[in-house]
Amino acid sequence: MVINMPNCLTLKKSNCKNCYKCIRHCPVKSIRFSGNQAHIIGNECILCGQCFVVCPQNAKQIVDETEKVKVFLRSGEPVIVSMAPSFIANYEGVGIESMRDALKQLGFYDVEETALGATMVKNEYERLLSEEKRDVVISSCCHSVNLLIQKYFPSVLRYLADVVSPMQAHCMNIKKRYPNAKTVFIGPCVAKKDEAEHYEGIVDAVLTYEELTNWLKEEGIELKPETDASPESRARFFPTTGGILKTMAQDAPGYTYMAIDGVENCINALKDIESGKIHKCFIEMSSCAGSCIAGPVMEKYHHSEPIQDYITIANYAGKKDFPVEQPGMMEMKKYFEFIEHRLPQPSETEIYSALRQMGKFKPSDELNCGTCGYNTCREKAIAICQGKAEISMCLPYLKDKAESFSDTIVKNTPNGIIVLNESLEVQQINESAKELMNIRSDMDILGDNVVRILDPTDFLDVLDTGKDLHHKRVYLAEYKRYMEQSVVHDKDSHLLICIMRDVTDEEIQREKRENISRQTVEVADKVIDKQMRIVQEIASLLGETTAETKIALSKLKESISDE
Repeated sequence: MVINMPNCLTLKKSNCKNCYKCIRHCPVKSIRFSGNQAHIIGNECILCGQCFVVCPQNAKQIVDETEKVKVFLRSGEPVIVSMAPSFIANYEGVGIESMRDALKQLGFYDVEETALGATMVKNEYERLLSEEKRDVVISSCCHSVNLLIQKYFPSVLRYLADVVSPMQAHCMNIKKRYPNAKTVFIGPCVAKKDEAEHYEGIVDAVLTYEELTNWLKEEGIELKPETDASPESRARFFPTTGGILKTMAQDAPGYTYMAIDGVENCINALKDIESGKIHKCFIEMSSCAGSCIAGPVMEKYHHSEPIQDYITIANYAGKKDFPVEQPGMMEMKKYFEFIEHRLPQPSETEIYSALRQMGKFKPSDELNCGTCGYNTCREKAIAICQGKAEISMCLPYLKDKAESFSDTIVKNTPNGIIVLNESLEVQQINESAKELMNIRSDMDILGDNVVRILDPTDFLDVLDTGKDLHHKRVYLAEYKRYMEQSVVHDKDSHLLICIMRDVTDEEIQREKRENISRQTVEVADKVIDKQMRIVQEIASLLGETTAETKIALSKLKESISDE
């Protein structure tokens, strides 16, 4: 399995928080999750940028080419900007002349509108329909749509217009006029970075609006809010939904013209084309809902104003075309190859095995809740078999597993467990606690205040002081039991958990030992008293005998001395 990250996207691994939001929003599920990290699968990604937009931790980053462009500027060769027509919506009130003045201060030789290339592209689309009379023609301006077809709908490749994008058409025109120039495209699209890299020698670098804005701030250059009176061009409508159609004549006999935006809508349309349901159509496709003015790196994306942005584009566009020197048919041609990415489809046995590991044994177990990022449990099981997903990504599975594990512990522990809310009402009680307090059924106590079965003083102290109680021994006179009681306040769940261990036998044994010790001490005291009396009596007797002996010996001594 090829798992290359697109060169224009990087991932800050430490920022990934296992939310699966990027997977949920990825229209082609080109994200692999492993080791608590999301990984973009390069050969499946269509670079729509949705993962970048929705990531709450900013874990996805677009590769910044600002330094690369600065190197071009230092080279001494002319560096010319192709400015995407959506710039007027991103930098509201700033016309192309104001943009040109600011970018020349950065060192650029000139700034031109990509709308020039858009005009050339729409002319070529009209030629395809009028001269080649193709059955279905899909616009090839959006690189993400091109990748979608190249990777997921190879049978539809023949309908994809083999025409360069406006960015490429314009940059080729610039290089034709300035043979030694470097071209830099600035726009709202992640995919354009990949397009420039893949089709070498046309676009030398791509900057996003954010990169440009940061660069201007860094240099202290301000954009003047001036909408100039530059020549009008219908091609400025290109970044809006239906904008390509708005520039075209739409007069090819027998053709239906339509615009489709958003990857999911494009996928549905491609499936219809693939099945042979669509004929004689020109279809403008854009991967972004709202087209380029809602691109993933429009700076206004998170507070987008689609109506206002469209009005801004419309007011700047006009009703005529830029005068252009139309390139020859072969100059405008672009070749699209099939990009192999398919992973082997697992067998039904493998899928069923993965479902069983997720705790899905029958269809009713498949909640298809989508929290893992996949639309159905079956899709998730296929992703597991392909190494793109992990079993642990299933929230109901983890919840059931955690509840089963905790229930097993609670039900089988010899300790009594009572759970109260902060109003001291019993929310849960296990079998051991019911047995300790002679409670027949959960329903006899659930919802009632704990005062019915226990002294609430310790619980109130824990709530008032914020300090948990650990291993306090109490005597429950009503139940004639000694308990070692711990009370823990879970502030997050607003619950009090009381854990009681029956220590009645320990207390009885302790009392027995204390009684035996007390009796032993009493006996020892009596024996000591008796021994002291005996010693004293012996001492008294010994004292009398000694005195008599002394008297007798003294008399004997005196009698001997007299003689």
